[in-house]
Amino acid sequence: MQLVKFFVAVTFYLTVMLAHAAGVRFIEVPADADSPSLKGAMWYPCPQPPGEIQVGPFTLAGVKDCQASGEDKMPLIVISHGWGGDDISHYDLAEMLADAGFVVAAVTHPLDRAPDGSIAGGLPDFIARPTDSKRLIDFMLNKSPTASQIDPRRIGFFGFSFGGYTGLVLLGAAPDWIGDGCAGSSLAPICGQIRKEKLQVKPLPHDPRIKAAVIADPCCLWFAPDSFAAITAPVQLWTSEHEIKWSGFTMPSVATVAALDKNLLANHEYRVVPNSAHFAFLFTCPPAVARAAPEICIDPSGFDRAAFHKEFDADVLAFFRANLGGT
Repeated sequence: MQLVKFFVAVTFYLTVMLAHAAGVRFIEVPADADSPSLKGAMWYPCPQPPGEIQVGPFTLAGVKDCQASGEDKMPLIVISHGWGGDDISHYDLAEMLADAGFVVAAVTHPLDRAPDGSIAGGLPDFIARPTDSKRLIDFMLNKSPTASQIDPRRIGFFGFSFGGYTGLVLLGAAPDWIGDGCAGSSLAPICGQIRKEKLQVKPLPHDPRIKAAVIADPCCLWFAPDSFAAITAPVQLWTSEHEIKWSGFTMPSVATVAALDKNLLANHEYRVVPNSAHFAFLFTCPPAVARAAPEICIDPSGFDRAAFHKEFDADVLAFFRANLGGT
């Protein structure tokens, strides 16, 4: 009898999931005295059947500007993309979390790209990124269309690559701008700039509202062993097995991520994805993207990115449910 009840429950759950979609809205966090406006997207539970939303070469599954469903307070997950990415770089994960009862929001970090569209970055981007995400959380809690339906006590974070650095800082990590951690980083030239110009980098903002975080293949880890002492929120840490060279940088530094696992005293999981490379954590590439940017779409022989994402997304959902609860 218990087995019959289990299968009935599973069937009901799958039926509900297939009958509903993620609502999708495109948002803009207003500029303030110190920072520009931030363009982004949000996903949330929607009571309507799923449709298709075309965004450039990407087809998002959802309903544009749907009225959010439910009256219960929902957890919020903020996403921070990798260097040169944008607000929909992890749209499949965002859709799945929204289908499961979470509100999800992401912005395109503006200092990632130069005015001509080329990838930029540099020290100002390292400083601005945590503030971008903090401003996004403020917006979602106070001015977004779902502000009244978000539980401010249940906020999570997902960060990939440069977004992983962003998440670690928000959780409480303190970059070692001028010490050994910086000197050993692939971004040491920026550290040299800090030393040469004697730049005084202000302490970066942390956000104690974030109660759990998933960090995938974090880059730019110019941290010392004690840089993570202030982190107390649970973390799910992922890394790929194979290092690659991209834009002159090693992505990721496997040894550096392993050191992060060793030095991170907070409760955390550490998962190495077999036979994977850095960009496995991105979307499965549509043909137009595969032609335009093959370097982010090619995986090691035998690695199935689409199959991996089914497992990865489910594990991320389970982690957030375990640490933030559900709806």
